[in-house]
Amino acid sequence: MNKNPTSNSPPSAEQIQQDVQKFLREKYGADMVHAEVDSLGTKETSTTPKEEEELEIQFDMKPIELEKYLQEYVVQQDEAVEILATKVSTHFNRLRWERDQGKNLPKIPGQIKPNILMIGPTGVGKTYIIKLIADRLGVPFVKGDATKFSETGYVGGDVEDLVRDLVKVADGNIKLAETGIIYIDEIDKIAASQGLIGPDVSRTGVQRNLLKLMEETEVDLRVPHDLASQMEAVIETQRKGKAPRKRVNTRNILFIVSGAFNELEKIVERRMNRQPIGFRDEESKTEYSAGEILKHTSTQDLIEYGFESEFIGRLPVIAKLNELDADGLHQVLTNKYNAVTQGKIRDFAAYGIDLEFSKDTLKLLAEQAYEEKTGARGLTRVFERALIPFEKCLPSTRINKLRFTVEMTKNPREMCDDLVMGITIKEEVSSFKKKTGITLSISPAARNWLRDNVEDGKTPGDILKEKLESYEYGFSLLKRESLQVTVKMLENPKEYLENLIKKSYKK
Repeated sequence: MNKNPTSNSPPSAEQIQQDVQKFLREKYGADMVHAEVDSLGTKETSTTPKEEEELEIQFDMKPIELEKYLQEYVVQQDEAVEILATKVSTHFNRLRWERDQGKNLPKIPGQIKPNILMIGPTGVGKTYIIKLIADRLGVPFVKGDATKFSETGYVGGDVEDLVRDLVKVADGNIKLAETGIIYIDEIDKIAASQGLIGPDVSRTGVQRNLLKLMEETEVDLRVPHDLASQMEAVIETQRKGKAPRKRVNTRNILFIVSGAFNELEKIVERRMNRQPIGFRDEESKTEYSAGEILKHTSTQDLIEYGFESEFIGRLPVIAKLNELDADGLHQVLTNKYNAVTQGKIRDFAAYGIDLEFSKDTLKLLAEQAYEEKTGARGLTRVFERALIPFEKCLPSTRINKLRFTVEMTKNPREMCDDLVMGITIKEEVSSFKKKTGITLSISPAARNWLRDNVEDGKTPGDILKEKLESYEYGFSLLKRESLQVTVKMLENPKEYLENLIKKSYKK
């Protein structure tokens, strides 16, 4: 063996490891642990790589079963839930059936997967539904936003990273990843700009790249800019004579895309009105909502919106979601699985406070959320706006139960101040009577003074206690059964007490 350092012979795997370890020591110090580097070593392993494991598809859920499950969580989206439950169930049942038939089953040329396009305004539960499906099925699932990807050569992410992320979610099991779900939101944002002179290269480029994934293609897990994967490839080349290429086939990966598709209803309505029988009944002057118009969306409408015909052709299933009205938002809030209502109850429970809502309160909050025009997302906003004063102040009191009412929703800060004022002052008045035998009453002006002089971390009751605590003995000398607390007493309790004692002795 030629050990001449100037030799052109390739370095051994051991030499590569030594060089890597030297680099890590110089960069991170002598205490650097080399476990990850050693895992790329030269010894053969008897462990079967995850990508070579036999995939066991156990899925056998029927469409009605998945639909029933989704209906427990989702409101006012019956048509969309029916479509999604049916097509997703069929997709995975077919994968299982084809697996069971064995490798002799002939491949159907030109097969088109039931990839799904979801159309619906913001906040109606598009992402929520897909997460529910993925969790219920137990298949690998990744979510991406279309706005973060761009055509190769432009600043932005690579669409193939979605497939690589799917392998990571599957713990490196390539075969399992090849039966996963990729969900892409805001797909309408990569539609070519309408009215633009010349091609919208970046957006149409992203469509073409996604088109390849949605059809069937091989995605290389090793990318040139990934130093770790390239280092592993070098070591495998030294060990085995070649580095096997790790690829993911997208043939069975289900793609679900969604978007709000603002202004799409205008395109649909314009097309319908061009037909011999118009979409709008001119005689009755019936107005149709955007949701009703979108039910008539066609492939041509989506192409006019800015999508390539080939791209839309790979999304044969369209599910349209309805905008949630105030009644729908109320149904969301009263659902036992709702994260907004139940989440707030748990927030207060963390402080030992039992929170409950009256029926009228939830109805009012739903109406306020509907005015936000952001769907279910508006629910969180109105809940926070109404409850933050109580969430801030009540944990510093002895209050352990709160029934949230309509009045509290309309005037949260004022009602919270009154609640904290009443409770804490009542506690201090009771404590003062036990110590002195005197029943205190608080004048309206004194209540306002206590409210205005509350310090951080203190309640009105705490302020009242501080003002009177040093003079409990003196108050007992008054030989009185009751005493009204005034602003003068709170501003200068010592002087006020001396005057009271003097008047008492004169009498």
